Amino acid sequence: MRAVLLLLGTLPLGLAALDGTGDTKNDSNLGAGWQPAHSLAAASGDFFYTGGVIGLRPGTNDLPDGVEAQTRQALENVRAILSAEGMNPSHVVRSNVFLTDTRHFQAMNAVYRTYFPEVPPTRATVRADLPVPGALVQVAMVAARPGVERSVVTPRGMRTPDLPYNWGMLAGNTLFVAGATSRNPETYEPVSGDIATQTRQVLENIGAVLEGAGMDYADVVSCNVFLDDPREFQAMNQVYATFFPTDPPARATVRAGLMNPLFNTEIQCVAVRDGDRQVIVAEGAARPTSPYSPAILTRDNLYLAGMVGRGPTGYAPGDIEAQTRQTLQNIRATLEAAEMSFADVADIVAFVTDIRHASAMENVLRDMMPSPSPTLTIVGSQLMSPDALVEIMMTAIRQ
Repeated sequence: MRAVLLLLGTLPLGLAALDGTGDTKNDSNLGAGWQPAHSLAAASGDFFYTGGVIGLRPGTNDLPDGVEAQTRQALENVRAILSAEGMNPSHVVRSNVFLTDTRHFQAMNAVYRTYFPEVPPTRATVRADLPVPGALVQVAMVAARPGVERSVVTPRGMRTPDLPYNWGMLAGNTLFVAGATSRNPETYEPVSGDIATQTRQVLENIGAVLEGAGMDYADVVSCNVFLDDPREFQAMNQVYATFFPTDPPARATVRAGLMNPLFNTEIQCVAVRDGDRQVIVAEGAARPTSPYSPAILTRDNLYLAGMVGRGPTGYAPGDIEAQTRQTLQNIRATLEAAEMSFADVADIVAFVTDIRHASAMENVLRDMMPSPSPTLTIVGSQLMSPDALVEIMMTAIRQ
């Protein structure tokens, strides 16, 4: 069952004032600014999802100065969200960090490490544009709810990362794999080469994590592929397809700056140990020719691919509202094929090519999604099609 918590309504993207029950209170002193209407967190099944959390001071539109202060405030905001549900940072199994400047990576890490001193979650960190002007960092996290067994997966022969993350975290029957880059698993040193060489190394590293959890590539249900250069999309796909020859996972692929200039791709995955794994395709739709599935259903969990606003007549040129509407229609058709609806959606990640379109895109989400809405993370990233303005990825859990 999905329980939406900490509904923002017209509150800004910082924490609202809590009344101790998990609900929010309106604050007449809130300033003006970008005001999302999505939920800040949602509990669904074994997991608790936070939307994209910015380092705004609670109840205000104020951002601290500097990436260290913003990282600290963002993580304090996350800590408060978790605390309201009887959890703390040790319950987090997956983290996504979006930075506006790769030069802030080390400073962010210095603060981030203090919040996860013993067992850090898996993590992917990329450069992207953020929806709040002046924001330098945004975090989105998944936590395993109390009572769900959690364990670190460190493959045999693979060196523990020097950075504050683990290769894999197993929570129940779900494995969260960190954003993998082209590193030698024994030395942690970068493996250079073209996109084909690096993609192969990345997926071999992911395979080692899967093996460490008693899984294989056939158990992968969802991936995020971050490419430094979209022109390498097809070459990446050629290698990627060899690792997922049948019933590939759902996937989103976007352009994002990586933290190390030696790398040209980073891939983050989720795998589920579940014999009921099914590919879901909307009625009347053909399977994509690229190596991904529209959605993967595992018992009651549906992992949807990043979908774009391409309709029967193509993309609506230059129209973010029309493309968002078409994207949601495409997603709704896929949900219906799994006998689900928007009411089952727990988490949304939306990639927009122009971050100035964030508000317009979210207005369409507000119109088409039920209230209260799922959690939402918005990032600005170039997409693989030059005509696409938005790509939306969702996770749904059957009620």
